[in-house]
This record gives sequence, C-alpha cells and structure tokens, in this order.
Amino acid sequence: MQTLCESQLDPSTAIGDFHQPAGEPWLHTVKRGQTLRIIDLEGNQAVDTIFYNADDTAESYSVTDTLQRQGGIYLSTGSVLYSNRGRPMLTITADTCGRHDTLGGACAAESNTVRYAIQKKFMHSCRDNYLLALAHADIGMGKRDLVPNINFFMNVPVTEAGGLSFEDGLSGPGKYVEMRAEMDVLVLISNCPQLNNPCNAYNPTPVRFVIWDAQA
Repeated sequence: MQTLCESQLDPSTAIGDFHQPAGEPWLHTVKRGQTLRIIDLEGNQAVDTIFYNADDTAESYSVTDTLQRQGGIYLSTGSVLYSNRGRPMLTITADTCGRHDTLGGACAAESNTVRYAIQKKFMHSCRDNYLLALAHADIGMGKRDLVPNINFFMNVPVTEAGGLSFEDGLSGPGKYVEMRAEMDVLVLISNCPQLNNPCNAYNPTPVRFVIWDAQA
C-alpha cells in the first residue's frame, strides 16, 4: 500500500509547532478533529508512536484491529487507525512518504541485546523513551500500558519466508504524514534513538510536529 497525497494545510495557521531533538520522547494530547503532522526533517528517521484515548487510556491503538480492517500491513493515506475496542482513533489524511511500518515494534534493552550484542543492553531505546515520558507526565501510566506501536517512516519489509527485514527508510528530508484525530488522543512518541540498524541511517535526527485545529 503506497498512497502519496500532499496536504492543503498551511503551517502558518497551525496552533502548535514543536521541534523534537534526535532520540527524545514526546507526549501530547490531540483533540478530536485536530490534525497532527509528523515531519521527517532530515530523512530516514523512524518515529515510534502509540495512541491512547485521552479520556480512558485503557483504550489504545490496536495493530490487529487496524490491519484486519484495512486488509494490509502498511499504513498510508486513507488508513484508519483503530483502537482495541474497534473504534476509529485517527485517519491518515496526507502522506508524502508513502508507506509506514506496523510490525517492527519498538527497540528495547532486551531486543538490542538479542539482535545485536550483550553490550548494547544499556543503550537508549524507544521503550525507555516511552517510560520516561509517562513517568515525567505523572498520569498513572507505566510499563503495563505499553502496546505495539506504529513506526512512521520506517521500512520493515516482510520476507518470502515470513520474517522481518530492517532496511533503509523510504523517507527523505521534509517528508511527512498527517492524521486527523477521530477522538481526543494522547500521542506517545519516541523519536527513535536506534544506532544499530538502518532505520535511522545509523544517525538519529530531529523531527517536527505541527498541529492544526479542526477544519470548518
């Protein structure tokens, strides 16, 4: 699935504009009807993202519901992101990258050890980022609330044998994906710090988040 579509929204009319440093977490609420754009500023940067119902965080993004309903494993323009209660959370309304991963998961101390080397265990990871963001927010969420994530801009093809292969990203400088919230959502992001595979070109870089109010 690859559906390129440029946005008609003007950044000068946005209500929020955030530059996120390389390798750092971000936690923000996007209201129903608002649009969130994630921009890959320098290209080939994975942005690991989880969504929660902002009013009831037991309801969260569900990869199984989302993929089953759309009949495919990649996300692009027109994809609807569903919750574990079968409700639409967000709709992708524009995408200049063309394909986003749903299966590669988030790097963690454990996966860095298994995939790469025992000495990689203590490297910064997306799972650490998620937990740090939730701890600093002090909203009663923690490890048990983490669910499988979306990897925006990341390229993880499925091999003929059914395995996953981490490859160079399909994105480039200034590419973006844009989503309209179908409910109030809590957005939990790790601007991936991974240094051991090509998902960040072995060089994590900053990203940008732009938010628009609901369109009339």
